[in-house]
Amino acid sequence: MHFHGYLWAGDKAVFDKESVRRPPSPVEPATTSPQDVIERYRAAVAEWRVTDVPPLEVAYWLVKPAGLVRGTWEHPKDAARWLGDRLAEYAPRFAARSDRDTTRLAQRVFHAAETLALGGDVSFGYYLRRPHFLSLAVVTCSPNCSAADRECPAP
Repeated sequence: MHFHGYLWAGDKAVFDKESVRRPPSPVEPATTSPQDVIERYRAAVAEWRVTDVPPLEVAYWLVKPAGLVRGTWEHPKDAARWLGDRLAEYAPRFAARSDRDTTRLAQRVFHAAETLALGGDVSFGYYLRRPHFLSLAVVTCSPNCSAADRECPAP
């Protein structure tokens, strides 16, 4: 078992666009489907796998391009340390003062290490100064508890 880290910081409006965060339906819409349904399906097929916008389900990071992996670790504490370093880096830009509390951030990193050690995934999201949002994730790989059939994106 090992862990991959992912980071996305960008416009909250892009993050809120579900078509780029949700995998396309395995069933294509019928030719008689409303045009907006067909267009949403086409957009999801074209964008979903290649976009760096975080997927709705954390384990779906594993089907994204390997180039989106920001780090790989063999030990959960190392992966959690990466999370802590990223939180410290972005904390001055957090929109809410309470999110900048270093004690709370340290507790989140500690719990992240525990979750990863148990084979779980960790995902954090923070509003930055308008209109931006930060998403951090560490995904357990080989195997992933919630998606054991997904292959590791990095060799």
